[in-house]
Amino acid sequence: MRPLDPRLLRRARSARRYVLLTAGLGALTAATVIAQALLLAHALAPVVTGRATLAGVTGPLAGLAAVLGLRAVLVGLQERWAHRAATRAVAELREQVVRHAVALGPRRLPEDPASVATFATRGLDALEPYFVRYLPQLLLAATVTPAGLAVVLGLDWIAALTIAATLPLVPLFMWLIGVMTQHAADRRLATMTRLGGQVLDLLAGVPTLRALGRERGPAARVRDLGDAHRRATMGTLRVAFLSGMVLELLTTLSVALVAVGVGFRLVYGHLDLTTALAVLVLAPEVYLPLRQVGAHFHASTDGIGAAARAFALLEVPLTRADAGGQPPDRPRPPVDAPDLRRTTVRLVGVDVEAPGRAVLAPAGLDLELRPGRVVALTGPNGAGKSTAAGVVLGLVEPTRGRVLVGDVDLADVERASWWRQVAWVPQRTTLEPGTLREAVTRGRDVPPAALADAARLVGLLDVVEDRPDGWLTAVGQGGVGLSLGERQRVALARALLGDEPLVVLDEPTAHLDADTEAGVLRAVARLREQGRTVLLVAHRPTLVAAADEVVRVRSVGTAGPAPVTDRGLAERAVTA
Repeated sequence: MRPLDPRLLRRARSARRYVLLTAGLGALTAATVIAQALLLAHALAPVVTGRATLAGVTGPLAGLAAVLGLRAVLVGLQERWAHRAATRAVAELREQVVRHAVALGPRRLPEDPASVATFATRGLDALEPYFVRYLPQLLLAATVTPAGLAVVLGLDWIAALTIAATLPLVPLFMWLIGVMTQHAADRRLATMTRLGGQVLDLLAGVPTLRALGRERGPAARVRDLGDAHRRATMGTLRVAFLSGMVLELLTTLSVALVAVGVGFRLVYGHLDLTTALAVLVLAPEVYLPLRQVGAHFHASTDGIGAAARAFALLEVPLTRADAGGQPPDRPRPPVDAPDLRRTTVRLVGVDVEAPGRAVLAPAGLDLELRPGRVVALTGPNGAGKSTAAGVVLGLVEPTRGRVLVGDVDLADVERASWWRQVAWVPQRTTLEPGTLREAVTRGRDVPPAALADAARLVGLLDVVEDRPDGWLTAVGQGGVGLSLGERQRVALARALLGDEPLVVLDEPTAHLDADTEAGVLRAVARLREQGRTVLLVAHRPTLVAAADEVVRVRSVGTAGPAPVTDRGLAERAVTA
């Protein structure tokens, strides 16, 4: 990310207003710096030379006090608006990242979801030092430094020449140290991202680890990641202290050169005291903004790195499927989804390229979902069964082929109207925090008898009765407090209580034992009785046998005639 990245101004409206405001305050600050130096020189010189007493310089002193007060007000306003702008800009950028990541889906994200979650939260929070410290100093360097140098040039051209010769050394060393700092910050952000992702996975799997007695197993790995994060942080701080030391030493020596030249010419009478004092007061102010830019750069590198990754994600183009049926290249209003109670959904020659593999999974898939029918997708692991379910859900766009809802292409259907008619039970169900009843009913008013019947059918009622709080049992974020099998039962009961015409069950028995598998079979039978269309992704023979129609899915390599993983491109077997 550049010092002032145009993408930040495009993406965050608050950043645009803040930059304009800071530029205006920078111009006022430059004026106060110059006025302060000149007033101080005119107040001190007559007193030092004996040409005036303290009472004779009350005018310059009063002006100096006013200028100092104005400068303090400008600094206070800068700090106040900087914090507010940082909060708003980070919130705007975070909202865009989350919305774009959700629209892209996990298959098209440039990074894994855990990494996105880490840099969208803690990573973007580190943008605050960029707004509060680094950016104001950068704009001051663009206003105060040239304005101060111009005034020095009008006062003493030799001092101005000395400053002009030494001034480029500051950004040169700042660039050299900044490169080192950026590499250290990138390593730290990568370590933090890896640590955040693994800790999130660990927290999600704590109930399973406790059930297996392995909850202490990952402790050593988490400790190692924490040590790596500490080492990367300390490395960043070492470079930051080195940066501060080098820049302070460089600017101190530069000001000393100016002071020596001014002193010699003052001694030999080539310069009057008022001009000499004004130059000596202005010289440090000319170097100060650049020095502060280097000093604050290290504090903003984490945020700059996270923002660069955010922009990289935001620049991944949305497809028509990502955009909810709206073609990105030629705007056209999407159509509402037809009523799935009376409409057949067909997949015609659907191919999907597997990310990271030269494989089509599924390949050439033909499928019909007729109202009220139960269709099972079978095939080997990696053949693309879950991907095919994602295509039906509208979450995955086919590489080739079409998804037709009646006579309408699903790519032209408005996604919200489509998802209102679809219920999805994924392999790993994610639940919102709340009570067990809220997790099943999704906040709707469900009669107790219907709730108990659905829970009994899928085997959830036994879980409820075993809990001291029953239906009021607390469920944490993602379903924490429930095992994977219990979360699956919750999702099945929720699908039974819904009224969506199309229900997609992706490996519904994946986390259930043989005894509770019967509950899934009863749920499928109940969905058929309700006249709802069911798409099953299944491995177990008992679940496949419950389907009205079975479609076998295969994958093929895209580089030549790769071995076929299963027989039949879209082989169908209608079971009794």
